Amino acid sequence: MAHASANQPAHSTEHAAAAVAGHGEGVQHPLRIYLWIWLLLFVFSTASYFTDFLDKGIFRWALIVTLMLLKAGFIVAIFMHMAWERLALKLAILVPPLALLVLIGLMAIEGDYTFVTRLAAFVQ
Repeated sequence: MAHASANQPAHSTEHAAAAVAGHGEGVQHPLRIYLWIWLLLFVFSTASYFTDFLDKGIFRWALIVTLMLLKAGFIVAIFMHMAWERLALKLAILVPPLALLVLIGLMAIEGDYTFVTRLAAFVQ
């Protein structure tokens, strides 16, 4: 490590070198995190399986979708290392699909409205 110049204190140089070293290639995350997330995914998958025994209804489907989104979120965050990325990269990856989902929802609402108004016009 380079020594501090006369203008910079020694701790700021060491801190900068540690920051660069912490974000370099080959950063290893503790194996314990991966094992806990794997166990959590197993629990969520088991719970998802047992939703088949619930009565068919909105609660069952809400539980299935919630478990699905939780599992997908953990996989993306931990196994795809998104949790350790910069905010700009997270936003660049996550905002476009979310915007598409919003637009698809708006198109579905508009499609239902168009169908209902045409049906009402043709019935008269």
